[in-house]
Amino acid sequence: MKGDTSTMHQRKFGRLQLCTALTVAGLSLAGALAGTGTATAAGTSGDEQFRPAYHYTPQQNWMNDPNGMVFYKGVYHLYYQHNPSGNQWGNMSWGHATSTDLVHWKEQPLAIATDDQQDIFSGSVVVDKNNSSGLGTAENPPLVAIFTSAYKDASPYKGLQAQSLAYSLDEGKTWTKYSGNPVLNRNSANFRDPKVFWYDSPGGGGYWVMAAVEATEHKVVLYRSGNLKDWTQLSEFGPANATGGLWECPDLFPLAVDGDPANVKWVMVVNINPGGVAGGSAGQYFVGNFDGTTFTSETTKASDALPAGTPLAGFNDGTYSDWTVNNEPGNPKDGPFAGAPASGTLPGQNGVTGFAGAGLVNSFNDGDWPVGSMNSPQFTVASDYLNFLVGGGQHPRVSDKLDNTAPPGDLLFSGFELADGSTLADAGWTGTGDLAPAFQPSASGGDFYIGAKRINTFDTGGAPGDDRQGTLTSPSFTVNRDFMSMLVGGGHRTAGSGQTLEVQLVVNGNVVRSLAGDDAGALNWKGWDVSEFAGQQAQLRVVDQATGGWGHLTLDHVMLTDQAAVPRSDETTVNLVVDGKVVRTATGANSEVLDWASWNVSEFKGQQASIRVVDNNRFGWGHILADEFVASPRPATPRVQTYDWLDYGRDYYASVSFSNMPQNKRIMLGWMNNWDYANNIPTSPWRSAMSLPREVALTQTAGGPRLTQKAVQQVDGLAGKESYAEKRARNIPAGTHMLPSAASGDVQRIDVTFAPGSAAKAGITVLGNGSKSTVIGYDKATSEVYVDRSNSGMTDFHPLFASVDSAPVAVDASGNVTLRIYVDRSSVEVFAQNGLRTITDQVFPEQGANQVALFAEGGTARLKSLTVRPLSQSMFQAAQVPAKNRK
Repeated sequence: MKGDTSTMHQRKFGRLQLCTALTVAGLSLAGALAGTGTATAAGTSGDEQFRPAYHYTPQQNWMNDPNGMVFYKGVYHLYYQHNPSGNQWGNMSWGHATSTDLVHWKEQPLAIATDDQQDIFSGSVVVDKNNSSGLGTAENPPLVAIFTSAYKDASPYKGLQAQSLAYSLDEGKTWTKYSGNPVLNRNSANFRDPKVFWYDSPGGGGYWVMAAVEATEHKVVLYRSGNLKDWTQLSEFGPANATGGLWECPDLFPLAVDGDPANVKWVMVVNINPGGVAGGSAGQYFVGNFDGTTFTSETTKASDALPAGTPLAGFNDGTYSDWTVNNEPGNPKDGPFAGAPASGTLPGQNGVTGFAGAGLVNSFNDGDWPVGSMNSPQFTVASDYLNFLVGGGQHPRVSDKLDNTAPPGDLLFSGFELADGSTLADAGWTGTGDLAPAFQPSASGGDFYIGAKRINTFDTGGAPGDDRQGTLTSPSFTVNRDFMSMLVGGGHRTAGSGQTLEVQLVVNGNVVRSLAGDDAGALNWKGWDVSEFAGQQAQLRVVDQATGGWGHLTLDHVMLTDQAAVPRSDETTVNLVVDGKVVRTATGANSEVLDWASWNVSEFKGQQASIRVVDNNRFGWGHILADEFVASPRPATPRVQTYDWLDYGRDYYASVSFSNMPQNKRIMLGWMNNWDYANNIPTSPWRSAMSLPREVALTQTAGGPRLTQKAVQQVDGLAGKESYAEKRARNIPAGTHMLPSAASGDVQRIDVTFAPGSAAKAGITVLGNGSKSTVIGYDKATSEVYVDRSNSGMTDFHPLFASVDSAPVAVDASGNVTLRIYVDRSSVEVFAQNGLRTITDQVFPEQGANQVALFAEGGTARLKSLTVRPLSQSMFQAAQVPAKNRK
């Protein structure tokens, strides 16, 4: 993906309607503003907290999709989407790194730079060994880059995405853009990510084939060319399987099943965002055949039927029947739910699919702006499961509070509602720099403030903007209640960013509490327990020493209260209510494709319950879709779990394969991040890493040929001697059992085989410190390997980061689960059962967390073998590359 999909939908701000035109690049305003100001390193590159030791990261600044990966004259080239000027998405150009062994990478100068006409989006590089393009010579054939030009306002192709060429005559060091660009233009705003390869015709000869996507149409479009400059369409593939987000970064290649050259299948890779199996970004694949013109999938899944059971609501008769609908009062279109079910897609909405029958609940009536709720009549819970289809926005329920009313208490500073013409200077505030009190309060910026005025550090000093800096300090007040509550919005900065952006409580000259926004325009309730300062004098201080995207704070309605602040729940949810309490809740996945959700409600059998659908969100993806509530004896399987995925974690995206590999090996590499939170991960001065390079193969399974993956052998060449090993089988009793310090580490490979035994769950924890760790285990009831990072360290930088990600894995013939785990400071890559399933997740452990433990829950598991090997650092090291790795 090339940015944040939150702007894919119609928005409303106040009563001014804004139909976004940014679908072309998937940008948010924050992302567009974020690409300014070069990030600078603090300390030595490679030593920063969370800096990977053997995964590729640029020395500084933003990175996303791998591009143009090619092997040429003994050198592996990795190009990638890069912002040379900042640590968030923007100014898209091709960065460049080279390696002779796939693990020791050297960053090279910027390869292909953005200019005033275009951003340089994703693509591929081929070795034009016969000089078919005419861009080199027979003696010096060119490397040719085929990339997406995302055209800017200054271009005659404004708003379009088309495919262009650049060529290199010095082995990939420097690049010249072809004068005849673009070479393939469909007059589309979402035609991108060309992967080009040479196809050998069975009858002799051959031609170049390009696989690119029409992202919003969920199609891979195939073209052919004899010279890389003139292209003729061959065919289209899709929509198929996962279509819950934009299709991106395709790849198409042949593989021999179990190495048999007489049994060759073709693999079509299609990355998708959002709509991945674990949420957000992911890569799916299809296995089938390619005849030089058309790819035919053998693994496309048919649509499913409704689960067996008793229908509770289907919305197919044109009415809401006896449901109670609460639309926002005064909304001119009776939004968000209208007076009757929707028949499908509503005006201004991307295509809605996955529902059943003639109608569904769709709260996009009048766009994302209006809020409201729906309630079913009471019913008796009589089955073990309640299954239903859900889609729309991913805004979970966080509290019972759906309004923005202030809690009871004492309002400080008059809520900043000063008389016109008065400023905070008149009210006794002091300040520095752009936050001089004469510039405050502001009457603009933010949402969900109370009254007309608030503090807004964006709208202060000289020209408004995120680069305004200073401090603003209140007069003293007495702490006379146990809590402080306030409305806060705007941005935040992590400790490693080198910037400060927060509201502080100052007592006796010391900062004793602080908080900040969530990189959002909406203000929400936050606060502190201040009971220990009862009776003391305190001051409130706003500190904005931040620049770049979301480099501002908004603050309003500061109060002393008797109860802790309860955040407003900006949710888009489906809820089960029993005895007046929400006991189950589900939300969409930022997708217009509905999929099955299932609640185990057996504990409520015989009780009265109701279903409540809530749309309490006014902004991006601020709507909910729901359909076909069925009381069932068994849970429904989400369709997304039945598809084939490259990886079941949250952080393996835009994965494509290297071109021109020796021995025709198929090596893939992915971006180790997720667009749900990519711009927010707490790393500086760089942001994002690449996954380990993986060799992929096809192996025959009961369901047909499927991919297996393993880290390339050069990665394992980094392994040292065993630091800890257990070769004899032993029991793992219930509980968590710390291993000796010899097993500890944050840069290591762990090989473990265990049998679940009588335990419900069993496995290993890594990057632990006694209170927090990353859990890697096996759930016997669901037959899944999982990575639980919900208590892995720093998780609160984004509400969608904490997760438990799982992959279906059957025990082997001996009843064992075998895992190979690569740990690298801020990530885990888990290869299960010889790479038939993988889970890749970022984690951000607390400083010094390196403990390893075994665990079992609900019974006894049995450890069969365990080996821990430290891995050498390969990045930001000047050490000589071992000869054994130069392959």
